[in-house]
Amino acid sequence: MATPTRETGLDIRAWHEGPCVVVGIVGELDMNAVPRLRAELDGAMEGQRPPHLVLDLTGTTFCDSLGLGLLVGTLTRVRDAGGRLGLVVADGMISRLLAITNLDHHFETFPATQDAVEAIGSPGGRMR
Repeated sequence: MATPTRETGLDIRAWHEGPCVVVGIVGELDMNAVPRLRAELDGAMEGQRPPHLVLDLTGTTFCDSLGLGLLVGTLTRVRDAGGRLGLVVADGMISRLLAITNLDHHFETFPATQDAVEAIGSPGGRMR
């Protein structure tokens, strides 16, 4: 599932960790990268019922409105399927974007991938 997409300035890596699919997103999540990431997320959610998805955005340096829309749309799809989505974010552009748009109150965010996997993947895992 690992697909470097240098032409879009985005590197996407996906792997299974316990009951979760973790998708690492490195680079710029902009209008050029959104279609490729959408396809990767569709593949990551395929066959997962309910889906347990962790997006590691610690390497994401930029996110435009289309990228943000993709994140919100993915959250809706995951919740509608009875699953959970966790975002791994560091201090920086993405965490500020979530705070400015008030989306930090809608997404479950974590400081590290392992924290997200433990929370999202366990039936009694904490919700934020």
